[in-house]
Amino acid sequence: MVSAGLEILGLSLCVMGSLLVMVSCGLPMWKVSAFIETNIVVAQTMWEGLWMACVVQSTGQMQCKVHDSVLALSHDLQAARALTIISSVMGVLGLMVVIAGAQCTNCIRAEYVKARVVNSGGVIYIISGLLVLVPLCWMANNIISDFYNPQVPASKKREIGAALYIGWAASALLLIGGALLCCSCPSSSSSGYSVKYSPTKRATQNGDYDKRNYV
Repeated sequence: MVSAGLEILGLSLCVMGSLLVMVSCGLPMWKVSAFIETNIVVAQTMWEGLWMACVVQSTGQMQCKVHDSVLALSHDLQAARALTIISSVMGVLGLMVVIAGAQCTNCIRAEYVKARVVNSGGVIYIISGLLVLVPLCWMANNIISDFYNPQVPASKKREIGAALYIGWAASALLLIGGALLCCSCPSSSSSGYSVKYSPTKRATQNGDYDKRNYV
């Protein structure tokens, strides 16, 4: 029961983490405009994401433009695109692996094999969490470096957007959930050794046991 509870809890955290990774990947709020020093124009706010850049007016109107060229993007955006997509795919793959080896399913009969399959799914989720963590930290480091760089104009400086915080939460859920899945073990009632029973000794017609039973 404890192992099954860990599997359910770990899988729930990992599924939530994978969904948040997909949300973070699609949101355009990786970088947001910073209003500092002489940059007091607050009539519009700039959002920059992996796939598009948006301008939000103070009236509530929003205009977005998709990035036309992949090669024109910065290295951190290119890496973030690739790693977040790979992380999302691995999240779906990990879900199928864990479901195949879960104790509540009958896809695999042997308890020992089922536990190892669930452990493999946990490893996949941990790798998925690490993959999405790399571009998040890389992007945050570039944003902070440019923010404190005096050579960067104030109008070009950006702050950390909501998508990065969602991504960090997703990475934490994936790492914790994957670790819980790696703690799954086969139930103590089953073992890898099969018990063999000898056939029942039968008496002969005269009431004595057959001598072959003692050989």
